Amino acid sequence: MTEPDRPTGPGQPAPQEREARSPRPVLELDQSASASEYDPAADPDGDGGRVRRFWSVRRVPAALVALVVVGGAGLLLYDVAAVRADRPAMRWRRALADHLAEWRLDEIAVLAGAGVAMLLGLWLILLAVTPGMRALLPMRRDRPHVRAGLRREAAALVLRDRAMEVSGVQSVQVRMGRSKASVRARAHFRDLDDVRADLDEALGAALHELGLARPPDLAVHVGRPPAKKR
Repeated sequence: MTEPDRPTGPGQPAPQEREARSPRPVLELDQSASASEYDPAADPDGDGGRVRRFWSVRRVPAALVALVVVGGAGLLLYDVAAVRADRPAMRWRRALADHLAEWRLDEIAVLAGAGVAMLLGLWLILLAVTPGMRALLPMRRDRPHVRAGLRREAAALVLRDRAMEVSGVQSVQVRMGRSKASVRARAHFRDLDDVRADLDEALGAALHELGLARPPDLAVHVGRPPAKKR
């Protein structure tokens, strides 16, 4: 059952006109009490939460580790084969063996070397189990066989250009991270609350249009430019 249209006065628009004039929100943003921090609403389009980050191939660390291991193993194998052939061991190996025989396990140099080796091993393990490519933000997958990503610098540039289009904004600084986009703007005229509200709407629409799989939180800070010293 539908309700009949309520009568409107001569100065009141019709319900259809009121719906057409009322702007539709691009993103539902929750404002914090202290700063202008916002959590993006869940994207109704696609399954953005299932998109994973890009994995780095890490050719340079892998090549360096492979060269060090192959070089050390080849040199040690050659020296062992020379000793087996009744030839004297290399001078560096004999000096190293004599030097290591004089060291104690509780010496600072031994502990420092063990710590460096442990940190290097942990770093290699961390590189192996983490995807890397932190500067590349994954985008939504509209097609199952196509993956796309957007660099942070490009996303920050888009937000900066969109913020500069807001009336009253003099300068903008954008720091784009994987989970948060921090925007600091300078407004040389208009009320700061009005400028911040326009920035919230414009940047929220820009984040939605970027098509990121995990849209970052938006933090907007608006202030006046510093006074010029005479």
